[in-house]
Amino acid sequence: MKDMSDNDSIAQRIAEWGAGLTPAALPASTTAKMRDILVDIVGLCVAARSTDYVGAVIAAAEPGDFTVIAQSQGAAASSAALINGTASHGEDFDDTFEGGPVHSGVVIVPALLAAAEMHKLDNDRVVLGMAAGTELLCRLALTLPKGVHKAGFHPTAVLGAFAATFGICVACRTDARTTAHALGIVGSMASGIIEYLGDGSWTKRMHPGWAAQSGLRAHALAHAGFVGPKWVFEGTHGAFSSFAHPVVPRPEMLFDDLGQRWVCDTITFKPYPCGTMVQPYIDCAVKLKQRGVDLQGIEKITCKTAEGIVHRLWEPLDLKRRPPTDYAAKFSVPYGVALGLVRGHADLADFTPEGIADPALLDIAGKVGFEVDPDNPYPAAFTGHVRIDYTDGRVEEINQGHMRGGIDEPLTREQIDAKFRANVAFGQLQNADVLLDICNRIGAMQSDYTLVRELRA
Repeated sequence: MKDMSDNDSIAQRIAEWGAGLTPAALPASTTAKMRDILVDIVGLCVAARSTDYVGAVIAAAEPGDFTVIAQSQGAAASSAALINGTASHGEDFDDTFEGGPVHSGVVIVPALLAAAEMHKLDNDRVVLGMAAGTELLCRLALTLPKGVHKAGFHPTAVLGAFAATFGICVACRTDARTTAHALGIVGSMASGIIEYLGDGSWTKRMHPGWAAQSGLRAHALAHAGFVGPKWVFEGTHGAFSSFAHPVVPRPEMLFDDLGQRWVCDTITFKPYPCGTMVQPYIDCAVKLKQRGVDLQGIEKITCKTAEGIVHRLWEPLDLKRRPPTDYAAKFSVPYGVALGLVRGHADLADFTPEGIADPALLDIAGKVGFEVDPDNPYPAAFTGHVRIDYTDGRVEEINQGHMRGGIDEPLTREQIDAKFRANVAFGQLQNADVLLDICNRIGAMQSDYTLVRELRA
């Protein structure tokens, strides 16, 4: 797979770009996006602070004094990254990238906050590292369209490990040779299977945190002189072959206008706390609810869908119609459509044990099926469609060709901040304004790493 005539590996080329980056090179749009990602992630950590899965990771953590967001106790640097990554991704309410799909903030923010405290980084370096890591993550997703999921892996977990490593290296002014070794090293730490889809278990929640802490370890090993494989991406047994076979990679997507066009500027913020591709379907269902559609006399509900998401969000259909856990419900289009049609919303409080036992929701979810649309643009865009057929021949139908919160209908700064405040309230903290001010100061590249400590409870 590698081009033997080219002496510069992909890892080396990426590392050389990163070594030349400075905070001044970031466009205003990119620094603004990083600020919004930071705000979103901190709010999500607060929302999940008292959950059982966060409690389990805290209980398993190595002791230390690195910041765990919205918690009074600290942890070792790697454990802090793991906890923060798990908390921010736990409710599946974090940002996403259309074209991947991957989640960025849940990997990059925990990795860079821990690195900031470890290496005493000023906030301009933190924001630069966030931007560099996020950009690599998005471009890696474009390089392997649909491939990682098809191979049975979670793209955020696998590609996120490379992104976290690169972001930390850039933030710490690591030279290109060492950065290339760090990328080579972390290839052996990248992991994350998608078997959680079968039973709604918790492992997806920890994937971003694992990727974040892997970045810290890979950077430390490379800095100490440990050697990683040069062809970690394109080699015969490299990441492209191992994690995305048989998809043919498009490495040109990594370098096309690199540094001139920041792909990460198009990152999407979620309006609902559930799987990314479920969201446009919920929007369609909510619009039908607002239209006043009749929920009596329904024969069937059909959703056109992309083939690439069937195995994650539609099958097995009986299980998706009756999710076994509240977490499994987040990856069920039938349950999301039922929420939209019955309740007219899908909030954190809707994905609960009580919700998945609600007869009204289960009745509607049990009527939702799908048909594959061969012309669906996934993964370039995430779309929604709901058609209701009634026993008397009536039909109600609606389409949505994009994901709300993305490039075609972005959330405003005010909406992102409102989501933050709602998440802080859900987590039962009273200091939303204080936390938002800290995020604004970090995002504006003011002061140094000590601001990170103020994100504790």
